[in-house]
Amino acid sequence: MLDQLSGAADADLSDAARATLRTTAHLRAERSERKAGTGITRTGAAREVFDCRHAETPDNGVLIRGEGQPPVEDATVNRAYDALGVVRDFYREVLHRDSIDDSGRGLRAYVHFANRYNNAVWDGQQIKIGDGDGKVMRDLTYGLDVLGHELTHAMTAATANFEFRSQSGALDESVADVFGSLVRQWALRQTVDEADWLLGGSIFTPGIGLDAMRSMKAPGTAYDNKLVGKDPQPAHMKDYRALPETQQGDFGGVHINSGIPNRAFYLAATALGGHAWERAGRIWYEAVQVSTPRTRFADFAATTATTAARLYGPASTEHDAVAGAWEQVGVTGIVPA
Repeated sequence: MLDQLSGAADADLSDAARATLRTTAHLRAERSERKAGTGITRTGAAREVFDCRHAETPDNGVLIRGEGQPPVEDATVNRAYDALGVVRDFYREVLHRDSIDDSGRGLRAYVHFANRYNNAVWDGQQIKIGDGDGKVMRDLTYGLDVLGHELTHAMTAATANFEFRSQSGALDESVADVFGSLVRQWALRQTVDEADWLLGGSIFTPGIGLDAMRSMKAPGTAYDNKLVGKDPQPAHMKDYRALPETQQGDFGGVHINSGIPNRAFYLAATALGGHAWERAGRIWYEAVQVSTPRTRFADFAATTATTAARLYGPASTEHDAVAGAWEQVGVTGIVPA
């Protein structure tokens, strides 16, 4: 989407998109270079929200709201503070995880990051949140699922630590989408039938004609717009895109091929019904805990099926739903439990 925007005829849009791509690449490089556990402040998962004042370095950030402090005049700060709390509570209450690292890590957000920044990124230590360009995207704090996605990258870094390339990178993006979506579903107490299974639907400006960044229910259908092009995500392995492991190739299609495991989760969750975080979410979470940096789709599929059998029984509805979901997206070869 940002690649397409970088070539827009509107100079403001193209400049903002190119700047966002450059800054995001730098932040992701920082994230990959930082070892899990470095730079951690363990404060009982206390929240801190800083105002970056449109700078690109956290050193210039000013602490605006800390844990337990009342709302402030800046609505962006308050939305970030509330989102950090929802994500923290989700991991604590649903998955029994003590913050994103399971050791009480403090949650720190920097808002008003950079200038017309069309993204929110976990950089390995904190989440940096842009205000959007004001034309296509608005303040990213409107996207609870987007912030849940980014904070989930901290969870995967502390567990599987997926390599950010090709299938392992696509799994990293997919797991972040899964739990970003579950955070929002949990906050709204939605069942699988009530959820829209869209990611980032609330970060676009009104009238832009974009439904969302990604669809877990139907990858490839989240958007089709002259300004940003068509959603490139595949929903099945037959359409898997083997791209170069470069920035231009989306590091082997990590944001593109993630549509395949995303749809597998959707299929498993809807086959089970009820609240997706209760069974499907538990299975996916437990599978992440025993995955490795180079885990591929078939590996993760087998792990989720084995996990379902361990948690619910080898002949359980849960196991059959998970195994069947992966088969429907073309990830085959799962050994029956």
